[in-house]
Amino acid sequence: MKISLQEPLIIVNFKTYLESTGKNGLNLARQARKASKETGIQIVICPQLADLSLISARVDIPIFSQHIDAITPGSHTGHVLATSIKDAGAIGTLINHSERQLKLSESGAVSALNPDIVSIEPPELIGTGVAVSKAKPEIVTNTINIVHKINNKPIILCGAGISKPEDVAVAIKLGTKGILVASAIVKAKNPYDLLCKFAEAIIIA
Repeated sequence: MKISLQEPLIIVNFKTYLESTGKNGLNLARQARKASKETGIQIVICPQLADLSLISARVDIPIFSQHIDAITPGSHTGHVLATSIKDAGAIGTLINHSERQLKLSESGAVSALNPDIVSIEPPELIGTGVAVSKAKPEIVTNTINIVHKINNKPIILCGAGISKPEDVAVAIKLGTKGILVASAIVKAKNPYDLLCKFAEAIIIA
């Protein structure tokens, strides 16, 4: 089944929390799917590599890998082959996350590679609960301008510290087309409810 990306969208990075591992990850994926169907906002999930097949076989939702390596099939023990990720059910991947950095780090350089999505995430704000959209709005607007000077194609998302619906609304008003979120959803008492609130903030903004 071919799934296309639709803006605005929410990407949920499961990272490696126990709350998003194995059966917990499957449950979180089901809550994300329910929130997406309820609100009409596309939600993409990024489970742990070991859980990709489990989740893709049971939940009808767009799935990204958390990483791939630039390798061809062969002798690359411990690396992640793009073909295996695709076969496991993923339609895309995160790449160059601050917690899994590559040498390519500037948003302008990334946009020149013609990605589908560019996410704005200052590393110092990731996991802090301090949203870049509110703490450093100039980073968001400047990055949008830099990316669009080179490539108008990428969907630009805002991440790092997004934890409240008002953070989401500010990000949208600054010109982004959605959010990349992790611990706020993964560790929420009711991930479905918070995802619905985030989606509603996108719609209202």
